[in-house]
Amino acid sequence: RKYEQALQLYKKALESGRVALGVMHPEVASTLNKMGNLYYEKGDFDSAICMYKEGLEVERAVLHCLHPNITVTLTNIGQIYKHRGDFTSALRLYREALSLQRQSLGENHPNVAATLSSIALIHYQSRCYSRALDLYQDALRMRRDAYGDVHLDVASTLNSIGLVLFKLGKHEMAMQSFCESLKIRRRLLGKDHRDVAIILYNIATIHLERGDEDEAMKCYEETLRVERAALGSDHGDVVLTLQHMAQVHQQRGEFDKALEQYHEALDIQKRNLPCDDVSIATTLNSIANVHLQSGNAGMVVETLSEATRILRQAGRSEDDLQLSGFHLYGFSILHPENAAAA
Repeated sequence: RKYEQALQLYKKALESGRVALGVMHPEVASTLNKMGNLYYEKGDFDSAICMYKEGLEVERAVLHCLHPNITVTLTNIGQIYKHRGDFTSALRLYREALSLQRQSLGENHPNVAATLSSIALIHYQSRCYSRALDLYQDALRMRRDAYGDVHLDVASTLNSIGLVLFKLGKHEMAMQSFCESLKIRRRLLGKDHRDVAIILYNIATIHLERGDEDEAMKCYEETLRVERAALGSDHGDVVLTLQHMAQVHQQRGEFDKALEQYHEALDIQKRNLPCDDVSIATTLNSIANVHLQSGNAGMVVETLSEATRILRQAGRSEDDLQLSGFHLYGFSILHPENAAAA
């Protein structure tokens, strides 16, 4: 309701502004962009992009060609295209914004670094990891020159570089970037901040890839502690970390510990999600797999029956369920006496 009230006020302001100032005026462009922001926050991306494009047309007519407002509007439109997965259109707009910034601010301005990071993210999402790495490294150099080594933007870029290096299989270099980012964030944010938990989670992933489950578990445990301190015990990030810890226990054959953490995650989901949420069925599926590995066929049937019921309520197929690599249908052929309830 607050969005609708705000939109009505903006529409009145737009109408009166056009009457008093004319359709091509900076204040009209400002109101159009504010409406675009509101639609974006509401999730109405079609309306948002219409407002931004209309605002951009006005800005180009009445402002200097290198005015920062034009750059902001270009990146706003690019962000919507990126959200839609139209990376070609997004890159075109971000590159135009980048060209304007370089002309008006210089090659090494922090705003240039921010736009480079946005372009790098598109390349990362497009799996063009080498190109993304080059851009992130350029952004890192600019941010260090502008802010020094101990700055949150530097830490964020180091984390992004770590993610790219991980995708490229350069795990040692990724670990170095994550650890440097962690050091900065702990210094500036304290040890109990959500962004610290994110880095710890990434470091745990590297340890798992190395096969070092003990170190991975230590990082997950610290991640969980920070998440609970920063976000509360019922947050979705807590669920995700519990599930990953359970997976490590499951790989080790520590089935009781795995079940304990899966059930803890499941309890949080049941308290905070609709009863037919598919993620609950996914956790139940994971629990069923642990029971299967531990030889408890009765609990496999009971758990999968609940998961199947949830999927059907959500309008999804029970084919989404898997048991240790077998689809549910395949398991029922192998073990007809343990087939899930219809």
